[in-house]
Amino acid sequence: MSVALPAADITRALMRISHEILERNSGSQSLVLLGIPTRGVHLAQRIASNIATIESATVPLGTLDITLHRDDLRMQPPRALMPTNIPSVGIDGRDVVLIDDVLFSGRTIRAALDALGEIGRPKSVQLAVLVDRGHRQLPIRPDFVGKNLPTSLTQSIKVHLMEMDGCDEVLLESQGGAS
Repeated sequence: MSVALPAADITRALMRISHEILERNSGSQSLVLLGIPTRGVHLAQRIASNIATIESATVPLGTLDITLHRDDLRMQPPRALMPTNIPSVGIDGRDVVLIDDVLFSGRTIRAALDALGEIGRPKSVQLAVLVDRGHRQLPIRPDFVGKNLPTSLTQSIKVHLMEMDGCDEVLLESQGGAS
């Protein structure tokens, strides 16, 4: 395994993404941030904290579980549902930013869009990811990317975050453990 993004680079990438979100949306007034469990939730919390520091404003923050909307439910072992917490302001007419750790095939984001459609009708939906590794199977493109890491299909990306793993790093792992 090799370190593709050390802690300092993750911090810088999330701060840059926070600024880009504010710039694209002309501030934070209409924003709602929704983290996709599990690591996307922690990234969303960090981005919300960055925005609060930059704008001196609190951005509505929630979580969006996509488990029941996945198209691979029959192929995966059962897993526990994660909480979906929509901020009290709701999502109708708001600019929603979905936040996840790694964008790969696009299937998780497709499921997130389906889940979001059951909750309300946002003005816009944008996507922020820490890592875009390529290999899309669906026509989905992120609006905000921390790092593009082109990978082969034999490689995987492992995101470790302080809140869950005790450290911040993004690892690139090749099949068989070598990098």
